[in-house]
Amino acid sequence: MKRRQLLAASVVTALVVGLAACGGNGGPQAKRSADPKAVSGTLTVWLMSDAQTSWPDLVQQVDDEFGAAYPNVTLKLSYQSWSNKVQNLDAALGRGNAPDVVELGNTETMKYILNGSLAQVDKSDFENSDSWIPGLENTCGYNEKLYCVPYYAGARVGIYNTAMFQQATGSATFPTTESDLTAALDRIQAAHKDDKSFSALYLPGPYWYAAMSYVAAYGGTIARFDSAGNWHGTLEDSRAQQGIQHFVDLVKRYNHGDLTANELHQSDVLGKQEAGVIYGNGWEATSAATPPAGDPALKDSLQPAIFPGPNGKPLPSFIGGSDLAITAKSQVTDAAKAWIKLFTSAKSEAVLASKNILPNNLDQLDPLKSNPQTAAAANAVPDAWFTPVAPGWAAIEKKNILVDMLNAILAGQSVDQATKAADAQINQLINNQS
Repeated sequence: MKRRQLLAASVVTALVVGLAACGGNGGPQAKRSADPKAVSGTLTVWLMSDAQTSWPDLVQQVDDEFGAAYPNVTLKLSYQSWSNKVQNLDAALGRGNAPDVVELGNTETMKYILNGSLAQVDKSDFENSDSWIPGLENTCGYNEKLYCVPYYAGARVGIYNTAMFQQATGSATFPTTESDLTAALDRIQAAHKDDKSFSALYLPGPYWYAAMSYVAAYGGTIARFDSAGNWHGTLEDSRAQQGIQHFVDLVKRYNHGDLTANELHQSDVLGKQEAGVIYGNGWEATSAATPPAGDPALKDSLQPAIFPGPNGKPLPSFIGGSDLAITAKSQVTDAAKAWIKLFTSAKSEAVLASKNILPNNLDQLDPLKSNPQTAAAANAVPDAWFTPVAPGWAAIEKKNILVDMLNAILAGQSVDQATKAADAQINQLINNQS
């Protein structure tokens, strides 16, 4: 997804040159044939750098399989960074030399579906499509048509320092109810009372993914689709306001850092042992134990856990992940579809699962629910929430409406005032195609 789900890396290009060389649309048109060995042309694929750093063996496996099936198609593969992939893709689309296949974060798909940049695909062409994770599949659909293929999923969990919990509470086990969690956090905070910057729970103030999880926990939503066929903001609904207030109360109670700092570097806080718990992506445990920002000595102490929410239930998680799409003007759509089919096959998804990455389907996800390293995230995925699948959602994110709302509340504005103002802004944008 647009926000990192795995260890982020800077842009690395492999097997290809830069953007100017990308795009089946910019190269010679492929010769099409029912026989893959008779197909020729160039297939350009953009993957995120996570694939190069975390599962290069899967990439090589698929490259080899594709090369054997399509020996006369030249495969050009490049790795992109989450920080500027959208900018690069928009530029390439504008120049007419976009890649044929592109990995999109699941919050990025709607923009490209609505502006006509993606080709429609047939769900039945892909393995395990009958058990795709619903929340991930929904990010690829619009008006009962499918425009991309789920690749992998992600969910936010609690990541905690077991040694701190053991020392302060007498138990290294993460609490299963919120009341037990806050009791443990109070004891941990008391054990570090001399460190004014220490946060028992480091919960960043503008962390809207976490705030909206509390909204979901109380039965609220960011926006709803009404009977008139329009989306409208619902943050001023009493259930949404209750969730936001609950989140803000936790931030004020436990975050002793800069309340305006976002969550992008929260793993560094955990790695410096300036926090007992964070609520984040599973890969952040690895980041917190990896130099230069992290501390390798914490490798065995940092563990994921199901994060308890209000009302005695786990906190609902935002469904993260990535999808793979074929661009609308690709000249090698058959080869593009074949490559995606190989990269998301049951065999390929099994490689991801072996690396504790959540696969795109419920069948292969199920065994990960009992794996201590993946159980928290795997169990959160089936009931996870997602942002409104609305035409103007990308513009809402770009304008930081939810971030500004949370910052305003933490600066002293009432939840009622801030949510009404946010809804007014959401209503101006959410139905507009951008």
